[in-house]
Amino acid sequence: MAFTTPPPLEPGSQVAVCRPAAAPADGAYPDHLVELGLDRLREEFGLDPVAYDSLTADTRELFENPEARAAELERAFRDPDVDGVVAAIGGNDQVRILPHLDADVLGEHPTRFYGTSDNTTVAAVLREQGVVSYYGGTLFTDVCEPGGIGAYTREYLERAFFDEALGEVRDPGRFSDEDLDWHDAANLERDPEYEASEGNRFHGEGRVEGRTWGGCLEVLNSHLALDRGLPDDTAGSVLLLETSEELPGPGEVWRTLMALGERGMLDVGAVLVGRAKARAFGTDRDADERAAYRERQREAVLEGVRAYNEEAVVVTDVPFGHARPVAPLPVGGEVVVDADAGTIRCP
Repeated sequence: MAFTTPPPLEPGSQVAVCRPAAAPADGAYPDHLVELGLDRLREEFGLDPVAYDSLTADTRELFENPEARAAELERAFRDPDVDGVVAAIGGNDQVRILPHLDADVLGEHPTRFYGTSDNTTVAAVLREQGVVSYYGGTLFTDVCEPGGIGAYTREYLERAFFDEALGEVRDPGRFSDEDLDWHDAANLERDPEYEASEGNRFHGEGRVEGRTWGGCLEVLNSHLALDRGLPDDTAGSVLLLETSEELPGPGEVWRTLMALGERGMLDVGAVLVGRAKARAFGTDRDADERAAYRERQREAVLEGVRAYNEEAVVVTDVPFGHARPVAPLPVGGEVVVDADAGTIRCP
């Protein structure tokens, strides 16, 4: 399959901001959060954001109308004035838009798409159409980074927005998985608790170059159950894998990799594993407990991959996914993983 990376954005480019995913919950996101995200796209990056109806809609209404979300997404891709589509947030139902979505529209109008978590599904549709998207750049979680946009986030968002390629993915030196309640506007000015990063951890040897696929593990479980959104040929590819605030245990991580392995889909050249988020609202874990959770997840990933593939390079604690900051990795794009040099590059 030939792949297309949509043209980079430019200062003044129009970007559609919408919510292709939803959750079975009531209420809308607070106005101050929405305005912060739109203001940062304008003032920090010089873009022209267009708020689609879903951005401020009631979440329950969105959840009950997947066909409307599919139509809105198609409209964004069809619009010749729109150069990029930014997902505001994830959810846990995006597979429900698939029966209503004309995937050919997305393939015929390649546009830069940015989104994480449940947006794994849209990224998979785009990949099936041969269109590269970006696993990152989500409005509420990345653009609205609390405490202001940090230097690392700014650098990699600018690369994903305005450059032909992301380049080398460096470790940020620190990370955070603390959630701040964004219903309180003051929290958007607060810095969350950060921890020192020990850097990417490489397991294996050699240099791998391949196209990426994957995303959020919990969403990939839905793709496996539905037999949708899975690439036909994974040989030598690079699997992206990260977990959400649902905080899956090592058993769930292992079962997902087992399912991929039994389908023959762990014939990959490399696996890039996002740094695990180890806490969420309603959890009370101290630093040692969080470190232990991350280590159990690393072990589960390595055991799951090695059960089916002894040669793949596995890199854990890569800066993408639900912990911050993130580098928006290309889905469907080429990545070079060099275990001997300890580098990850998106050429």
